[in-house]
Amino acid sequence: MAKRGFGSSGEQDKEGRKKITRENFRRGLQIFGYVLPYKYKFIIGLVFLALSSLTMMAFPYLVGKLFDSSNDAISPLQDINLIAMGLFAVILLQGIFSFFRVYFFAQVSENAVADIRRDLYSKFVQLPISFYEKRRVGEITSRITTDVAQVQDAMSITLAELFRQITTLIVGVIVIMWTSIKLSLFMLATFPVLVALALVFGRKIKMLSRKTQDELANTNVIVEETLQAINTVKAFTNEMFEVGRYRTTLDKAVKTAITGAYYRGAFITFIIVGLFGGIILVIWYGVTLVANGDIAQGDLVSFVLYTVFIGASVGGLGDLYGKVQAALGATERILEILQEEEEPTDKSIKALSQVPRVNGDISYRNVAFSYPTRPDLQVLRDISFTVRAGEKVALVGPSGAGKSTIIQLLMRYYDLSGGSITVDGRDIRHMNMTELRGNIGVVPQEVLLFGGTIRENIAYGRPEASEAEIIEAARKANAYDFIVSFPEGFDTLVGERGIKLSGGQRQRVAIARAILKNPAILILDEATSALDSESESLVQLAMDELMKGRTTIVIAHRLATIRKVDKILVIENGEIVEEGSHEVLSMNPDGMYANLLRLQFELS
Repeated sequence: MAKRGFGSSGEQDKEGRKKITRENFRRGLQIFGYVLPYKYKFIIGLVFLALSSLTMMAFPYLVGKLFDSSNDAISPLQDINLIAMGLFAVILLQGIFSFFRVYFFAQVSENAVADIRRDLYSKFVQLPISFYEKRRVGEITSRITTDVAQVQDAMSITLAELFRQITTLIVGVIVIMWTSIKLSLFMLATFPVLVALALVFGRKIKMLSRKTQDELANTNVIVEETLQAINTVKAFTNEMFEVGRYRTTLDKAVKTAITGAYYRGAFITFIIVGLFGGIILVIWYGVTLVANGDIAQGDLVSFVLYTVFIGASVGGLGDLYGKVQAALGATERILEILQEEEEPTDKSIKALSQVPRVNGDISYRNVAFSYPTRPDLQVLRDISFTVRAGEKVALVGPSGAGKSTIIQLLMRYYDLSGGSITVDGRDIRHMNMTELRGNIGVVPQEVLLFGGTIRENIAYGRPEASEAEIIEAARKANAYDFIVSFPEGFDTLVGERGIKLSGGQRQRVAIARAILKNPAILILDEATSALDSESESLVQLAMDELMKGRTTIVIAHRLATIRKVDKILVIENGEIVEEGSHEVLSMNPDGMYANLLRLQFELS
């Protein structure tokens, strides 16, 4: 069965693991511009990283000397004690250097990543609606969570480990070559084969592990979808169908995990036999060289330890390469978002009271529109009408006629394909978004409240409003009585998306929010269509209060609610087919408005 709703997380992972090229490496470095404000701490961290790496490379050398000191016939105990103290000093310095390395890198990465998150969020809220129509919410939130986390790992861990492993590899190879050319060539002849096989095993295990995670992610999708739509599942008695669907997906995850365990077991066997066997060969050959007097016993011990260090660094480089790939992919996606073009807002305006107020005269002239994603499908054709300041106009017509699109164009969620829209004689394309939208209030059909308190939701209309203004807005919206009936009053938490309030209560909170904003232009998107008669009466009274003295455009499906408006525009197939008052339009028996009235009367 096809999976619903979401793409596989494996697809995103493939997208993130970019092949390292000069171009995406150059682009990846751009993100490190966020490190520049903290460059001195970053440099200090690098210094401690270098000291930590180099200090650790002295450990095998001193261990070798410790073994050699036991053969010193003159003063073996004195040398042993001195070298042992040296080893403790190395470990102590290693611990100190590592602490400061982690401390300074953490400061840099945490601050730089916080800056990236701030810029990303700021960019998200300033991008146009068309951006969100092309992307899923999960994909967008992944940019500010998963991708930023990968960049943070790269800044704080991956780069440090990469530097450490490369330093270990270079210094280790130089030291073993200096210690014994013969033993080094023997080791280098056998070791690469073992490392190559380890990388092959590691890649296969990682691929299977990723596939297991993808399959588990698919099972989580099923759980999430089922629980969100549990009423639908039970209404269609599909409980066992969903159990079967979950079991099928879970079986795939188990099968993949068992295959991964098979390869992990084989890899462990390979490590025990192959890698340690290789080390045994190096020790065997080294002992023969000791017996022949070609190398000292202590030098052989140092050589073996350096060999282990080199093997670990080479094995680690393969894993780090994958992390660098993922980080570059994440960086590229973050930069793509940061380079998106924002809407033209006025960032200097910090409060709604600073927005210049308009009178509210609106004019549509020969407006045409097609959605950017469907340029071949024309949604609006030659729409022309005017609304004088303080007038109330209703848009009616069948679903899909273009009513909501007309409103969205006034809000400049999209740019016109043709014609113009003016407010007070000014083309909205030449108006600042902050000024335009700051003068428009919206009460939608589906009210979305934020998961805070009632006070916070009303204050969203004008965050700088006083307590008295919030209470007054609630009174005008017929919301005050039900709010103070709650034990917590205005501090009542509304729950996610306002779930703790009824439909009528949510609508009145939304109206209070619009009243507090005090817009010159008001848009009502069938705000009473989903309410019972009592709630509708209260909400209608609140809307009557809200509409006083404002230019109002109402999208209506229930025609009984718009009889008092100044003008009704009947929209069909993206065109205005009728225009006039309720009395005039209802007298035309062949008109669409009169037909809609008859249909609603029959249904009621």
